[in-house]
Amino acid sequence: MQEQEPFKLEVVSVRLVKDAPLFSDHQLTSPKDAVKVVGDFLCEMDREVLCVINLKSDGTPINCNIVSIGAVNQTIAEPRELFKASILSNAAQMLMMHNHPSGSLEPSRQDVMMTNRILDLSELIGIRLVDHIIVGNDCNRYFSFSEKKMIEYPAITYRTDYEDLNFRSIPVVAEKGKAR
Repeated sequence: MQEQEPFKLEVVSVRLVKDAPLFSDHQLTSPKDAVKVVGDFLCEMDREVLCVINLKSDGTPINCNIVSIGAVNQTIAEPRELFKASILSNAAQMLMMHNHPSGSLEPSRQDVMMTNRILDLSELIGIRLVDHIIVGNDCNRYFSFSEKKMIEYPAITYRTDYEDLNFRSIPVVAEKGKAR
């Protein structure tokens, strides 16, 4: 009888690798500041590029992560890609920015949906989304979700008495073949 080799489970390490810097340690206190720093880079792109600027709690940039490079009219990114560098950088805040090579500053339906999804997740993770900025091919113009009051965190309240919790309000999902 042939002896079986023991199962090997590879051990991996996740590290943040630094590339050449795009900007200095100037605080980003407004969308214009962010556009000055990264907008020039994005305005030159011939396809959509989505990046995240990771920030300290006072708005000082930690780094910029290019999350996705897409096609001329779309880019795709999952939340895990957006938050990966933020978590590894120990960021307190994040700012999303992408370009529209067409020059249009109007957010698409997908832009709005992604912003809302990231907003919800950022509240859970504890890395605040401060803005999502769209730049066109003119670096002096931009669309800021924050300036348009499209980024608002819901007021979350916590119960202090477990007897106040209402677990019946949580929807129950039936699974095929399983009885309750």
